[in-house]
Amino acid sequence: MSKSMKLAQTILCMLTVFVIILTGCNSERKIKPDAKEIAKISSAAGFLADKVEKSNGFIASTPKKSNDSDNAYLYDNALAIIALSNVGADRHAQKIADAILFAQEHDRTFQDGRLRNAYISGDPKSDSGRSITSGKVAIRLPGFWRDGSWQEDSYTVSTSTGNIAWTILALCTVAENADAEQREEYLEAAIRAADFVLTLKSDSGGFTAGYEGWDDTQKKVTYKSTEHNIDLISAFSAIADVITQKNPEKATEYRKASEHAKTFVLSMYDKKLNCFYTGTLDDGKTISKGVIPLDTNTLAILALTEEPVDVHQVISFIENRIAVGEGFDFSAGDLDGVWNEGTAQMAVCYNKLGHSEKYDSVMKYLETQTEKDGSIPAADRDGVSTGFVIAGSDTLWEFNNSQSIAATSWLAFAQMKLNPLEQNSEQEEDA
Repeated sequence: MSKSMKLAQTILCMLTVFVIILTGCNSERKIKPDAKEIAKISSAAGFLADKVEKSNGFIASTPKKSNDSDNAYLYDNALAIIALSNVGADRHAQKIADAILFAQEHDRTFQDGRLRNAYISGDPKSDSGRSITSGKVAIRLPGFWRDGSWQEDSYTVSTSTGNIAWTILALCTVAENADAEQREEYLEAAIRAADFVLTLKSDSGGFTAGYEGWDDTQKKVTYKSTEHNIDLISAFSAIADVITQKNPEKATEYRKASEHAKTFVLSMYDKKLNCFYTGTLDDGKTISKGVIPLDTNTLAILALTEEPVDVHQVISFIENRIAVGEGFDFSAGDLDGVWNEGTAQMAVCYNKLGHSEKYDSVMKYLETQTEKDGSIPAADRDGVSTGFVIAGSDTLWEFNNSQSIAATSWLAFAQMKLNPLEQNSEQEEDA
């Protein structure tokens, strides 16, 4: 090799190293595939990816009128992880998952594996996302200043069992394509969350709904939610699947927990009406029959497989009692608007059951709700009632015509024809 060639090779190597160093030091390095590429597969998933690229961690909806635009709800972020993981956006999903890990490890009060219902959008490891008191690092929680003092919403700092269940599912999902070290971290976090839920097991069936209130006055709630237990059927099954080879005894415990949740869910089924009730009253035994939510029934269809429940009859109940125009309301009641999240869930149900024409019809409606950025609002109008109040308050729980991470995530599932609650009993641990 000539001296000039050797010199050129040396210079090229030096330049390559220099570029690598610069790229590695660039915190603004783009994630590939980026949001635009992801949007070609699913416009809704593309929107979620764009949110992650801008936040670098937890993502939040951007409401039209509300002041809680920084509230990154745990449920929303868990759904986003599942959607992004299934569209090949692994790095985006991992950004959110890493934020969840930090939140679990750096709670200011609790170290038992629980997670709060909401966090602040963005990177929790940044200066704005964490606080340091007496050398202890803690994640900041959503709040606001009022009359010169810091206030926090009771619901956002509480812990809901269903949200934990979705987080377990999300962590198991994102772990599939992570490297060995990350995979171990995600699964350890999922196990900690699952073990926390085990403490909510009720001797009279199912699991209770979590904890409500501020840190110094939090109380374990005693009612049981059918929806939460539906989520747990899949969550416990998922974590059992991925640890079964490494820890068969623990996996067996989780499978029993999944069956425990399923037994409760089936006890909430009304064979005459062909629907699932919302759950129990505070005594944990008396069935609450006042409000029959859509998602209690859609999620049951998605989570249950070969059960003594005719899911086609459940679909008929929904169509007869909860349909509004081209979509579906939140519950069987006053039918005052279309709840887009639940309507997207119905699209996923129709796809699972092979009702292609009905699936196409719902998707056409959802297209009318889709914004240019790929997102959809929570409802087709403001003030769509649920029949409930927000947990821990007297405030009516309503959905508005405002951007929704949860609804958009379910739209992504519908676009990808993905059932996020589908159980895979043949899945094996590969690490």
